[in-house]
Amino acid sequence: MIEVKDLCVRAGTFALEDISFRIPSGTYGVLMGRTACGKTSVLEAICGLRRPAAGRILLDGKDVTRVKAADRGIGYVPQDAALFTTMTIRNQLGFALTVRGWDQEAIDSRAEELAEQLAVGHLLERYPQGLSGGERQRVALGRALAFHPTILCLDEPLSSLDEETRGDMCELLRRVAAESHVTTLHITHSPTEARELADTLLRIQDGRLISEHAGQTNQAPEGPDV
Repeated sequence: MIEVKDLCVRAGTFALEDISFRIPSGTYGVLMGRTACGKTSVLEAICGLRRPAAGRILLDGKDVTRVKAADRGIGYVPQDAALFTTMTIRNQLGFALTVRGWDQEAIDSRAEELAEQLAVGHLLERYPQGLSGGERQRVALGRALAFHPTILCLDEPLSSLDEETRGDMCELLRRVAAESHVTTLHITHSPTEARELADTLLRIQDGRLISEHAGQTNQAPEGPDV
């Protein structure tokens, strides 16, 4: 479960205030909004990449507002995938497990399991250079899911893909989230993505957070994402 209570994030003169929402465990939440509406700032606060000015963030019932990003147990897929240029795809998929001290046999087994699930098995010994946008996002997704997180955060993961690839990735994201029972928060400006993916649909519009399902709103001035 992801629960945000009375969150305030600030950057310069921009402030997004009194943001509250809840994404139930094992469901797919989508936070929509135009470019520069503040949605990325909300995601960064949840992931521990931005310190909120006020409010609380709870993950699976635990208050993590002041917990370091690395200790929140979140699988995170940044917008640009951010793959390591000097690592093979096999090592990318196993990276989080290596950091956590898994033995090599278990790391290899998990990497191959993910590669099969995400249809990138043929890429395991390759490096990121030359991969298509869809392939890069599949690898980034696998890397984020490798350690079996209960929370998955995706920052505009499909924004650079063509329409056909985006459709394929939407199907993959929905299937993988269902199979792994991970609670997901997906940031996008695309109504099409939101319709295809969301169990819970949230929108930042005119500085307010609107729950499309519950019809609740929270007022805040609009400003730039940073």
